[in-house]
Amino acid sequence: MKANMGIIDRGIRIFCTMLIVGAYYNKEISGITAIVLLVISAIFFITSYISYCPFYRIFGISTRKNED
Repeated sequence: MKANMGIIDRGIRIFCTMLIVGAYYNKEISGITAIVLLVISAIFFITSYISYCPFYRIFGISTRKNED
């Protein structure tokens, strides 16, 4: 699995994850909306952590500056 996410892309995803988790923690979102957004934030966090997004591979996108 070759990394295809750049540092800015990863940072944006982590920031979005923190916003969603914060909104859930402060009870600004609830119900089905909260569940869907928490699943999305979990996916964002995991893909940021491993620097690999399967959708980027499908569409041939890479946000990394240094292609090995």
